[in-house]
Amino acid sequence: MNPHDTLHYHTGPDLLLASGARLAAPTTAYRTMGTLNAAGDNAVLVLHGYTTGPAMLDADANVAEGSWSELVGPGMPIDSDRYFVVCPNMLGSSYGSTGPASIDPASGRPYGLAFPDLTVADIVAAQKQLLDALGVRRLAAVAGPSFGAYQAFQWAVSYPDLVERVVAAVGAPWHPGAPGAARAILSTLEADPGWDAWRAGDRDALLDCLTTMRSATLARYGVDAELSPRFPEAEVRAREVARLAREWASSFDPLSLVVLMAAAETFDLRDRLDAIRAPVLYVVSRTDEVFSPALAREVAALPAARDWSCLVLDSDKGHFASGADAGLWAGVLRHFMDTEPAAWAPLRTSATDVEVAA
Repeated sequence: MNPHDTLHYHTGPDLLLASGARLAAPTTAYRTMGTLNAAGDNAVLVLHGYTTGPAMLDADANVAEGSWSELVGPGMPIDSDRYFVVCPNMLGSSYGSTGPASIDPASGRPYGLAFPDLTVADIVAAQKQLLDALGVRRLAAVAGPSFGAYQAFQWAVSYPDLVERVVAAVGAPWHPGAPGAARAILSTLEADPGWDAWRAGDRDALLDCLTTMRSATLARYGVDAELSPRFPEAEVRAREVARLAREWASSFDPLSLVVLMAAAETFDLRDRLDAIRAPVLYVVSRTDEVFSPALAREVAALPAARDWSCLVLDSDKGHFASGADAGLWAGVLRHFMDTEPAAWAPLRTSATDVEVAA
């Protein structure tokens, strides 16, 4: 069996959330690659984006940030022959971890709209439960794109003594979106003719609505440029986008969109970044409309970020760039992972220039 296809599950003790609510015995689904050493200090936590999951490790995965299969695995920059890679599905998501579609033990029914409010810190706290159970005592790195970058930054702030390196791609240490997005998503779902049927148990009743939402997201993320090499004809490419959107819509719980966006909207670590003790490799894409180079300049200008390594990928693949154009920065990532944290010299240039110089 391909280890990429194997999900494991950990159910932890009740989790006290930032809201004061208590989430009963949360389950975290996760994948692993490699072997944890006896000291428990060779683990790398790889963290996924808003609407994806551990499938980000698979080649050709349908993930909106691009598969990281060229960055994580045997012989890759995050080398599972050397590191014990843990890729958890985040709390509140749809791929095996406790979320709105899970059964509430208090009622015996799915949580649905009653699922408690989450923060990124809550999501990280559930992951800490998992790592404790696995025997991980130190993280050689925390890494991820987009919402995964949020989690990586949160890890470095919440548990600075455990994290040796931070790799944050196509993200930021705060959420740049306008407020009210979670409410707007819920309003769109509630306005759909299939809402009542979906709440009554028809899991396909919102399929068209979710497909439309996903298609718009993929367009904003830069899917046209990502697919063009494989589907040069616009009509064929449009059919592929529709296929990808519907495939995703058939498996993702719509209320996870709401819960996770609400968590994102409260995410802002700008006043806490001084807590980070690990070197940071911060990677963005020249064409990303979500986390733009202008935003990256704001991040790099923060006093706490003065020693971070900030790279702008010269990619036309937008928000997909960290995975879809992995070759633009794989060499930098490998060098970052191979260098002792205390010996890392911060760099600020394009990833292409760094690779050539190396």
